[in-house]
Order: sequence, then structure tokens, then C-alpha cells
Amino acid sequence: MTQTTTATALAPHPDRLFAADPGARAVARTVYDAVKDAPIISPHGHVDAALIADDQPFEDPASLLITPDHYVLRLLHANGVGLEALGRVDLSGTGTVPPGRSIWRNLAEHWDDFLGTPVRYWFETELHDVFGLTEQPSAANADAQYDHIAELLTTPAFRPRALFDAFGIEVLATTDAPTADLAAHARLAADPSFTGRVVPTFRADAVFDPSGSDWRHVVASIGEAAGIDTRTHDGLLAALRARRQYFVQHGATATDTGVLDAGSTPLSASERSRIHAAAMQGPSAVTASEAVAYRHDMLYRWAEMSVEDGLVMQLHPGVLRNHHAPTLERFGPDTGHDLPAVGSFTEPLRPLLESFGTAPGFHLVLFTVDETVFSREIGPLAGFYPAVYAGAPWWFIDTPAAIGRYRAAITDSASFTKTSGFIDDTRAYCSIPARHDMARRADAAYLASLVVTHELSEEDAVRTARRIVSDIPRATFKL
Repeated sequence: MTQTTTATALAPHPDRLFAADPGARAVARTVYDAVKDAPIISPHGHVDAALIADDQPFEDPASLLITPDHYVLRLLHANGVGLEALGRVDLSGTGTVPPGRSIWRNLAEHWDDFLGTPVRYWFETELHDVFGLTEQPSAANADAQYDHIAELLTTPAFRPRALFDAFGIEVLATTDAPTADLAAHARLAADPSFTGRVVPTFRADAVFDPSGSDWRHVVASIGEAAGIDTRTHDGLLAALRARRQYFVQHGATATDTGVLDAGSTPLSASERSRIHAAAMQGPSAVTASEAVAYRHDMLYRWAEMSVEDGLVMQLHPGVLRNHHAPTLERFGPDTGHDLPAVGSFTEPLRPLLESFGTAPGFHLVLFTVDETVFSREIGPLAGFYPAVYAGAPWWFIDTPAAIGRYRAAITDSASFTKTSGFIDDTRAYCSIPARHDMARRADAAYLASLVVTHELSEEDAVRTARRIVSDIPRATFKL
């Protein structure tokens, strides 16, 4: 690609995220060197398995790197770029999707709006290490960089499976609807030419809220997929158990659940059946308090099922989904306006943990977007209950600084072994290695800080770093 004399160089520093102190920096280098090339285990993400199974060339740089990435969308939107200009389909039918080159120009023109963010960090690593760019994006070089990446995407080395191998991915978990046929997973598992591992994750959030407009449709579709009548609550539980077993047969090791809060108070069989029957008449037939009680009971039932079938239970409460109704109506979900709420775990989860917190084989991985609960609630819970694991900083707090704060908060109460390993939580396929590299550097920096204060030996730090990227996620997620 042609260099311009005025361009700012794109050259990620080899010591990025390491301490300024020479002694700590030297230890961080040693720790990082021990894990930088370790295989990637990604136990929670949102890449479509069909992308890898089909192995078709990517369409263009914008649809690969910008349009599916809500981290990128939200910052560009915050700085005045409309979602329609970023390739999101206008559901009103009044807009047209712009060409990829136009979308890429929007990123390049707003490049400095990402300064200091983890998104900028990931993008710089991705553009340099994956695509070989040596200039920071700008209005002046936007077209040249777009053409450079577009040309690479036509080559065999940049097909999805080739990148899977190049990224060093060993295990990649997807997130899948309870009615998914998992055909792409089956194709990959049966293909001797594919040596990686892609496993599904069972996610059935919509069944938790009987006041949701689509609840009856979702419940019926689960029953259809399972061949079980779900008009009764017992029928729904039976259908969910059957679908979970179907996922297990296709390699799943975990479920994932996003709810507004972690309440888990169980209901009697008669009460939950009564609310279920009322909801079958329509959302207006269920009061707000009944809907909350049903949701809390369903979370309890979810843990009960996990004890039965062994699936790891991931829990992501505390996010206000689709905060801006006009954007939801026009562009749909996952468009950048899900926002954090205050988190709480200790009291809300008490009913669930009293029943299942010491159950053999039960794993409950707790995630939050409210990092104040790491030291106050999640760390202490993981430090007592065998079932509880502290999920990595996620979404709004998967940043270098927050990773350091997480390590300090959780390690005080639960050490390293009761954590999840890094969670990339991404739809942006090519950002996976950049995100994992960031986490490895941040963990190396934290471990180095313990070495220079003589809390760990350098040997312990290296061994722990290796466990964080391998043994710990394998054990936590039963991989």
C-alpha cells in the first residue's frame, strides 16, 4: 500500500499496557512472552458458526469490521454518525444501505474519537497485525486502506477458516437461540479438514419474561422444536430440558442468560403454573409483580436444570436493553444503546445458592457491568461457594484499566482459580486475537506488580498467566 508523507504511523508499541517502572516492565515482558502465542480459548462470543462452516470470502471491510460491531457503532453514533450511514438496515424501509467504502470513510474521519478507548486499542492491533496497515486511518488514506483490506479479503488466507487457524483459536463458543438446529456446528464437527472446535451456547432469555410481547411466540417455538406442548409451565420446563440436551449432544458446555436482575426466589408449582396460564392469554393478563416473580423463579429453575445436565450457567444481569426506543424501532436490537444498571448478587442469589451453591459439578459464572460489585459481592461469593466463578470484566468494562481493578478485587477474595478466563464477547471476528492479546498484556502487568512487591515469585507469575489462558477457562467452562 502506498505510504503518504503526512500520515501518522500505525505501530503498536511492544510494551503497551506494561508499567513505566523498568523493573515491573521487565517482569511483565517475561510473563507476557510465556502466553502471547498460547492458543485462544473463547468460551463466550457471538460469531455465527455458519460463517466458519460456509467459509465464504468476507464481503467487504466495512461489513466485516464496522457494521456488526456494536462497540464501534455506539461511539460513532455518539459522535454524530447515523446508524444508517454505518450499514445498519433501516427497518422503516425508507433508507438504503450505503456502500462499504462510504462506511469506512466514516470510521477514518472519526478515528480520533476513539482515542483512549479499548476500541481504538483493539482496532490498532487488528489493522496492524491482521491486515498489515502501517498508517493510522484518516480521511486522506481511507480509500487506499479500504482497497488494501478489500484485496486481502479476496485471498484464501483471509477466508474464515484460514483466519481461525492464523488467530490460533482452539475453542470458539457461539451464542444460539433455543430453537437453533445447530446444523453449522454439526457440519464443522463432522468435517475432518477442520481441526478447530466450535461449540454452541444455549441462550433463552425471552422465556424468562412473560410480559414480553414475543413471549408466547418464543414459548410456542421452543415447544415446536422439542415436540412438546408448552402451553403449560410443566410443558415448557420439559421442552427446555429437551432442547438443552440437544445442545449438549452438539457439543455445548454452557448456557448464557441476560436478565435485568439476579433475583432467584422460587415459586410453588401451583403459582408458577397459574402465572404461566395467565400469560398464555397475552402480556396484559400478567401484572408487573407476577412477571418479576415468574422471571425470578425461572432463574432458579435454570440453576436446577444445570445441576441436572451439567451445563455451566453464565449469568449477565444488570443491563437495560434497548434504552432508546426510537433507535430500536428503526434499527432493531444490538445497535449500541444497551446501558449498564446497578448490579447486585449477594441477596438476590441467596435462594438459588442455598439450594445449589454447593451442588457437585454446578458452575455459575457471574458477570457484571457494575464493577463496584467485584470486591463487594462477586469476589466474596466466589471465595465461599464452590459453584460460583467470577466472570471477566465484560462489555463496558473489558478495558485494560478495568482488568487490573478486577484482578485486584477478585484476587483478594477468591484468587485466580475461581475466575473465568478472558471473555471476548464479540461479533467482530477479526477482533478476537486483539482482544485476547490485550487481556494477556493487562494480566501480565498485574502479575508483574505482585512480583515487584514480592507477593509472588516470577515463576508463580508465569505459571499463573499460563493457567489464566488455558487451565482456568477449560475448567470453568468444562472444556
